[in-house]
Amino acid sequence: MLKLLDRALRWSTGLMAAMALFSIMLLTLVDVSGRKFLSHSVPGGLEVTEILMVIVIFGALPLVSWRGEHVVFDSLDAFIPEWMHRIQQRIVHLICCVAFAYMGRLMLLRADRFAEYGDITVHLQLPMAPVAWVMAAFLFVTGFVHLVFVFVRPPEPSFHGATQVGEPS
Repeated sequence: MLKLLDRALRWSTGLMAAMALFSIMLLTLVDVSGRKFLSHSVPGGLEVTEILMVIVIFGALPLVSWRGEHVVFDSLDAFIPEWMHRIQQRIVHLICCVAFAYMGRLMLLRADRFAEYGDITVHLQLPMAPVAWVMAAFLFVTGFVHLVFVFVRPPEPSFHGATQVGEPS
């Protein structure tokens, strides 16, 4: 089940975040080139970049939680027995699950309000509600990841050469 969830997260949220990041790079290239050579920037480029940044940041949240690649402060772990550490981790995942689900609910309410009021972006007149709905969905997925880790031990984090806070270099 964990492999299936890993694959689903990589091919959904991870792919969306990667495509959004690539789109930001391409948009920036076109925008800067247009300013330099044509004396015109991409109309609404800033708004599109902001929307794409939402997808990058919120799309990466489930993967960061899944892979345990967030900032970890573990200076007291050496003094805590392993059995207590496992309980502590489950409690932390439960708290994170509740927090992300609550933030997702708040974002869902905000998105509904955007839709009700018809809020749009300034330049391109794009509706803001779908962006907030996507943010809410990513928050709920992140909460679900933490809920899974309340019951199942998470895979070992891969630090790719980075050190944890509190870990000697």
